[in-house]
Amino acid sequence: MLAAAEQIPSGIYVKDDQGRYLYANAAAARLLGTTPAQVLGRTDGELLPDEHAVALRAADQAALSQQRLVLRDDKLPEAGGGVLEVQAARLPLADGRLCGVWTDLTELRRAQGQLRRALDQLETQQRQNEELRQELRDQAVRDPLTGVYNRHHFDEQLRREVDLSMREHREFALVYVQVDAYADFVARHGMAAGERVLQAVGQLLRSNTRAMDAPCRLGEDRFAVLLSGVGLATAHTRMESVRRQCEAHIVMLEGAELRFTVSMGVASFPHTTQDREALLRAAEGALEQARRRGSNCVMPATIPFTQPARPL
Repeated sequence: MLAAAEQIPSGIYVKDDQGRYLYANAAAARLLGTTPAQVLGRTDGELLPDEHAVALRAADQAALSQQRLVLRDDKLPEAGGGVLEVQAARLPLADGRLCGVWTDLTELRRAQGQLRRALDQLETQQRQNEELRQELRDQAVRDPLTGVYNRHHFDEQLRREVDLSMREHREFALVYVQVDAYADFVARHGMAAGERVLQAVGQLLRSNTRAMDAPCRLGEDRFAVLLSGVGLATAHTRMESVRRQCEAHIVMLEGAELRFTVSMGVASFPHTTQDREALLRAAEGALEQARRRGSNCVMPATIPFTQPARPL
């Protein structure tokens, strides 16, 4: 039987009631960092550093007190300063003796750790790749100067809003925004100052809209805002707040304080108009009316008293 135990890759040992080794096969002695002959008659305190010996003795005592098979993980010192991770099975015998089996799981645990680290790295890389893809998708629909959406995104979002309104009978608003006298401003202060103004308008539009809204740049000094689920009156109130913020905003350039204003035209769907093209014309007409009034104001589109019924 002892000969068979010597062939088993797991470490097998027997201790007396004082914790002295009565038997240890070659695998157990190897885990203890010595030979079977050096193990016999000695305790863990004589073979191992104190921290390991104390932990093993406590585990032995716990198994003896329970008088049943106890499974747990032990840690043994490894040559070179590492730690061996072993699965331990302890079975109390007669007269206070203890039989134990150690199965070395060190390489398995290390491989598992490497696998976890590799999976973590893969997950991190996938997350970074997705963030990069999202950034590239975002760049494709963003105006690089102002950070708001571009004309292509505006056209797509307007189509979706019209379809959603027709399907779910909900309203939305379209706002045209134009920087007042932009060409004269650039002629007086230069293109750099003009770009700073456009950036300021873009920032104010972004900070005053929700994630479901779409502030867009349509041309050099022309912007548009799609306000989802918002009617004409609410859109007018919100855009009036933006207009005031633009009027109060100061653009600093080379120590000079520059100011600007904007004009806005607000239309809503379906209350102002019944189709996409009419909505665009209504917003354009409201913007022109704001400019005729001297600019720096927000004008709502006229709501007709009678409209043809929309098909359900």
